[in-house]
Amino acid sequence: MDIKEIKQIVDLMKRSDLTEFELEEKELKLRICRNGGANGGFTVAPVSVGAPLSPAPAVESLAAPAAPVAAKDEPGVILIKSPMVGSFYRSPTPDSKAFIDVGSKVKPDSVVCIIEAMKVMNEINSEVSGTVVEILVENGQAVEYGQALFKVKA
Repeated sequence: MDIKEIKQIVDLMKRSDLTEFELEEKELKLRICRNGGANGGFTVAPVSVGAPLSPAPAVESLAAPAAPVAAKDEPGVILIKSPMVGSFYRSPTPDSKAFIDVGSKVKPDSVVCIIEAMKVMNEINSEVSGTVVEILVENGQAVEYGQALFKVKA
């Protein structure tokens, strides 16, 4: 499956009331979900079933908001997770300062990082308020869908 086919599926979903699409082939499982928000954002999440796949294509920056969840072993700590597969960057350019550091205060609309997928830079928002207590990913590291990126103390 190539990027053109994925774009066609997304276009079909935009023109209809379809909110979720899942496709399973021999070595590929593709799931596209549209959130119900005003922006109609999408999540594109391929999952390897057999042989390893290349990083997920980002279709016109379709990243859904990061999905924060409570850390199991740490009360009051929320994990900000990656909404897509790609490369994690802490700053907009190599020479720029990081969006956030340990100790930074964040709000739901605070940009915390960029995830690059197929040469598209997707800004990821915090979606929670609190103080960053740990950064779990190194700059330039490949990240998976749902991987924890940051710990935030609410």
